[in-house]
Amino acid sequence: MAKPKTPKNRAKETIVRLGEEYPGSAKELCALVHDGPFQLLVATILSAQTTDERVNQVTPALFERYPTAADLAAADPEEVEALIHPTGFFRNKTRSLLAMAQALEDRFDGQVPAEMDALVTLPGVGRKTANVVLSVGFDLPGLPVDTHVGRLVRRLGLTDERDPVKVERALNELVPAEERGALSLRLILHGRRVCLSRRPRCEDCVLNDFCPSSLV
Repeated sequence: MAKPKTPKNRAKETIVRLGEEYPGSAKELCALVHDGPFQLLVATILSAQTTDERVNQVTPALFERYPTAADLAAADPEEVEALIHPTGFFRNKTRSLLAMAQALEDRFDGQVPAEMDALVTLPGVGRKTANVVLSVGFDLPGLPVDTHVGRLVRRLGLTDERDPVKVERALNELVPAEERGALSLRLILHGRRVCLSRRPRCEDCVLNDFCPSSLV
């Protein structure tokens, strides 16, 4: 095939190849173990500055103790801190979780809203977390941009932007709505396994024949 030369065509080929390399829906590709949007929102808030594996170690006990937003909103902060301590920044995360749960109770009848504008009004929830909830929890368009996603799309020449919101908007122009959530998760997997920050393993990359940054 001819080498894709425009950002639009590189994005199109990236979607196809990474889809073959890392098959599955956004929900299937998400490493955070959860049951429903509320658990996903809690797990995503906990995932800041730690690994998904660490989050998955603490969430079973947390969800058993506080299965609903009402339960979490009424929780003793010290109990929550003890449960989530291994994820780091546990005091700040506890404050965010309890305030988020209270906001759900106060404004959304205890249910997680399925709209970006509503999600980002919740304490501890920015666009990245909201996009995870939309794409994984509700199967709606949403493209979370983390450090892996930003690094890979710049190396692929899809955008020069560095601000995550601007990266997201640039990618939304290139990526069909139904592909956004899964593409983000595939870029993250590829960034962890192949396109490493310091020493990218270009020789093992399925995109190396058209990536402008390829070293092979």
